[in-house]
Amino acid sequence: MEVDVAVLGGGPGGYTGAIRAAQLGAKVACVEREPELGGTCLRIGCIPTKAWVQTAYALKEAEHTFDKLGVKLGGFQLEFGKANEWKAAVVKQMTQGVASLFKANGVEWVKGNGTFTDANTIAVEGGEDVSFKSAIIATGSYPLRPPIEGLDSERCVDSEGLLAQTEVPKRLVVLGGGIIGCEFASIFRRFGSEVTIIEMLPSLIPQEDADASKELAKQFGKRGVTLHLEKQCTKVEERGGALTVHFGDGETVDADLMLVSVGRGPSVDGLGLESIGVEFDKRKGIAADEHRRTTVPHIYAVGDCAGYWQLAHTAFREGEVAAENACGHEAVVDNRAVPRPIYTDPEIAGVGLTELEARSQYGDDVATGMFPWVANARAVMQNEIVGWVKSIHETRYGELLGVVMVGPHVTDLIEAGVVAIDAEATVETVADGMAAHPTLSEAIKEAGLVALGRAIHVPNRKRAKAAV
Repeated sequence: MEVDVAVLGGGPGGYTGAIRAAQLGAKVACVEREPELGGTCLRIGCIPTKAWVQTAYALKEAEHTFDKLGVKLGGFQLEFGKANEWKAAVVKQMTQGVASLFKANGVEWVKGNGTFTDANTIAVEGGEDVSFKSAIIATGSYPLRPPIEGLDSERCVDSEGLLAQTEVPKRLVVLGGGIIGCEFASIFRRFGSEVTIIEMLPSLIPQEDADASKELAKQFGKRGVTLHLEKQCTKVEERGGALTVHFGDGETVDADLMLVSVGRGPSVDGLGLESIGVEFDKRKGIAADEHRRTTVPHIYAVGDCAGYWQLAHTAFREGEVAAENACGHEAVVDNRAVPRPIYTDPEIAGVGLTELEARSQYGDDVATGMFPWVANARAVMQNEIVGWVKSIHETRYGELLGVVMVGPHVTDLIEAGVVAIDAEATVETVADGMAAHPTLSEAIKEAGLVALGRAIHVPNRKRAKAAV
């Protein structure tokens, strides 16, 4: 088979790149070995996980909110089998949607395992070779498993293994307090599990804004999630159908199941990259520039296999950029305004710089403003008053540097910050804009007003100079 653009991998970066290349008039084939398109995200990652998040949120509302709003229930409980049926139905709809988009755009799905045999050919196991003028590598990532004694137990699972569970574990230990670990900890605590997180660093979600990390730890504590920070897991023992997890200085915790969520590594082995001169590192992934071009000029790489950001939405954009460059256009990836959603309870989202990053770059020329949800009418109506919105800007020109949010629906609201930072907006633009009332989005404007010392709906920290 001869094509203009061959894509290796049918996940978010791959299928987006394939569709975009086809839109630009290229003949495109996408090689994917899994029985469904969509990659880790759609099949065994963000989509099924967030379907469970929705179930957890419904349980929370039933327990804490419905009665306050005047909705009387005759009791409620989790039916985990039905929750799994819903999860599977969502995954099926989304993966079939990608296949339909391939057909609509004329992309050929080549089923099988692909390997580069030379710089213009992908051999497909059990199928026809694909010859190409340009290629996009989008092979994704895999869960890492540290060399800890006993971690080979069947009761020590990665995120895919946890998503495959048919029963809620009574006791769940989560190894790793990053995004994946915290999301599953939040879900299973709501499902009724006793949850313990073991994290070697001093804070949860350590790459996020420090205020957000502290707020999450505080709320997890209130919800009964046990945290062991700055502790390393040393050994896992299985006996009697249960686990004993050893950590720290001789401490232990018993569990029925353990989630190993210590990060993901780029899927670069066995692709034939060495033979065609594509530079890569087994830890960092494939080297690619802002055009997503590798060390072989007509071969591009996108998504988890080739980048710092392990996010589906960065892969989407990188797939578009790679396709446009592969088809003779000029496009680059701008990582300045990458949204960082975390689907815990409470939700967390950020974009741009954290406060620490801003102060390290701009020194004392940084101001922040924090607006609490308890002062937002819509949040109060929804019985969702935990958290806040924080704006971060530099004070010489007023440019907005970052937005961090903790609380209701912030993973949706963060798009306002994305647009503002992409547009190089000032904090005055955000603060002076009109926000519909009563809405959650008012909190973004209000955080800007707090940062400028012009707060209306909360007391100012200090009396501001006469505002113009």
